[in-house]
Amino acid sequence: MKLDIVKKGFGLLMIFIAASCSLDKDPISDFSEITMGSSDESGDRIKFENRSEMLTQYDAMYELFRGRQEHWYLDYLLLTEARADNAYGGTTGAEVMPVEDNSLDGGNSVITRDWNSYLDDIAHVNSIIENIDLVPDASFSDSERAQWKAEAKIFRAMVMLDMVRFWGNIPVITTEAEDITADNIEEVYPAYFPSQNTPEEAYQQIVEDLTTAIPDAPETGNEKTVLSKAVARALLAKAYAEKPIRDYGKVIEYCDDVINDNFSLVDDYSLLFRMNEAGTDIAARNTTESIFEVQFFTGSGNWVNWMFGRNLLNWDENFSWAKWVTPSRDLIAAFETEGDEIRFNQSVVYYEPGWSLYYPSDHYPFMYKMRSGNNSIIKLRLADILLLKAEALVAQGQLGEAASIVDKIRARVDLPGLSESVKSSAEQMKEAVLRERRLELAFEGNRLFDLIRNDKLQSVMNGINTRDNGRLSQARPFTEDSELLPIPQTVLDVNTNLEQNPGY
Repeated sequence: MKLDIVKKGFGLLMIFIAASCSLDKDPISDFSEITMGSSDESGDRIKFENRSEMLTQYDAMYELFRGRQEHWYLDYLLLTEARADNAYGGTTGAEVMPVEDNSLDGGNSVITRDWNSYLDDIAHVNSIIENIDLVPDASFSDSERAQWKAEAKIFRAMVMLDMVRFWGNIPVITTEAEDITADNIEEVYPAYFPSQNTPEEAYQQIVEDLTTAIPDAPETGNEKTVLSKAVARALLAKAYAEKPIRDYGKVIEYCDDVINDNFSLVDDYSLLFRMNEAGTDIAARNTTESIFEVQFFTGSGNWVNWMFGRNLLNWDENFSWAKWVTPSRDLIAAFETEGDEIRFNQSVVYYEPGWSLYYPSDHYPFMYKMRSGNNSIIKLRLADILLLKAEALVAQGQLGEAASIVDKIRARVDLPGLSESVKSSAEQMKEAVLRERRLELAFEGNRLFDLIRNDKLQSVMNGINTRDNGRLSQARPFTEDSELLPIPQTVLDVNTNLEQNPGY
């Protein structure tokens, strides 16, 4: 009987790994530094035998940002901008149109790719966190171990924050599953098929990872590609702004910590995104405003740029097919109403493509903040944190201080300050901050979460077809259930411990 259980268990496990490797805590199939190792005197496996092997794993963590751009940037922008009022899906593809018309289901390939990829990322850093203190190398200093472990925790928290905001009920995986054998299958087997945790539990883990990482994380320096103390504090501010653990005092506290850590707004908004005068590279990296960015250079470029528009380093590269995340008429109208030419010109550009899906082909708008293979992906920047603080200040009734922040953001792009009537009204200030975040952070992956956090998703999106006649007609109205994405059906089929989100 036990042998039958073992055979069935391994059979299911093989199906599971083939169908969805994302739930395997250590999804490595090829010979690598992760499959290397030996056993100590007690028989326990030592995965990394020296600092060099752990360094390979540590470097690979950062390479995940550069090498796997689909889920954490490409799909992330599609889901946060086209599922809101900033953008259309951009193509007629079956994986993209449901994002725009609110007809997503568990069979969507984008959703499946993202769920699996996020959990693969967590599996990678869990391997660092779980094993770094066990490396039997006397030359591997305690301080260096502590720093790398802290950076891995910040990485895990960043991934988990994206996941919990998208799906709500997710498996909170913080350990590696042991190798499964006939002797331990009944004990270990359930770890390969984890249950979901509540959003509150996920946020608690995010906070724990970030707060315990801060003491050992690297200081903020001129190099903004490192998961530093400031990155952890910025993520804590974002986490505490969300409903399950909302604490506006904490939001303000951590925003202030970031603001006071040698960051400042760049004087020229275009410096964040534009090319240099020669058109051979981007104008700047590691600006005073950037908190965390992923950088790309000639020869190892950012390939996702041509998913959104033109690569200004190679004008005709991959420009024969429709692009994702097309700026919406509603967003363009918002820029025009505000007279916001500076931010509009850095966010939207017009070309003449060979298609006319949403606009006439002779005047077709494209998302412009990612315009070349050398552009950095800026995941966190100071303007976002400033406006998040303003949002928290409004919620606490500190309208004047919030207005000062908004006016500072507006002054940079030559817009007048808020009127006295707006500054004296809590409701108008809430709308002013939300509007400013929309214009300042367009196409940076914030709009969907801003609407949800401010209880605006249903009111904004259920009236969108009356304001925006270029958008696909909604397949169904937005409800509270629409705030979360569906769990991929292939994942549900394999892991019966998971339940589909309501409404799908």
